[in-house]
Amino acid sequence: MKTLVRRLMGDECYQQAQVTLLHELGGVGLDWRWGNSLRRVHPIRRDFAWQSGRPIDRSYTEDCFLLAHRADIRGRALEIGDDRYTRKFGGERVIISDILHVNPGMGGSTIQADLADAKHIPSNRYDCAILTFTLQFIFDVPAALATLERILCPGGVLLVIVPGISQIARYDMDNWGEFWRFTSLSARRLFEQVFQAEDITVTTYGNVLASLASLHGLHSTELTTAELDHWDRDYELVIGIRAVKRPDHRTVA
Repeated sequence: MKTLVRRLMGDECYQQAQVTLLHELGGVGLDWRWGNSLRRVHPIRRDFAWQSGRPIDRSYTEDCFLLAHRADIRGRALEIGDDRYTRKFGGERVIISDILHVNPGMGGSTIQADLADAKHIPSNRYDCAILTFTLQFIFDVPAALATLERILCPGGVLLVIVPGISQIARYDMDNWGEFWRFTSLSARRLFEQVFQAEDITVTTYGNVLASLASLHGLHSTELTTAELDHWDRDYELVIGIRAVKRPDHRTVA
């Protein structure tokens, strides 16, 4: 029956039907390419696709950036907000997992600190630190990066994801502020203030379709793998930065 339906509909139409009927979980009810014109002033969804699937920017974060650098997640690890990526990609390589949150009393957090002013966190402590979609909420980004470099052990690795093209996270904006969007060049310049240029790798992900779909709150399964994987240097939807603290560097506490 499936083979017959596919022949009658054609491969492209059949694929669209699969996306619409199988992957639209609790969302708008129709695949955006069928029933929702993009000639509109309001987005299809405003929740970054969290209610109906996995956001496109998280697809790049998990399936591309963190997967490529999973070997760096080891030893003493620090993550912001929760430790899901530490657990998912670090596994048994992680000996100690700390969770930092700026607000006191947040469930699961082990450290309360503002990265822009966190003198109470010991220097040379962590083998890895993970920050996904965090720096845009910190006004003093250079100070935060200086803290992160200080608390890394010599040879430790900082893995960071920042948004290039993104809607405003309204809850965060209203509660503690959202200040920045980045480019690959601004990210590199900021990191070069505290790390050596040769110890920094900056990778961008995205294209015009992925950016448009992300702004409309579509989830990753509403695009094909080929559509997600296509790279266009002029549409930096997500920017990943890997920075290593020099093994011979000794921070003065």
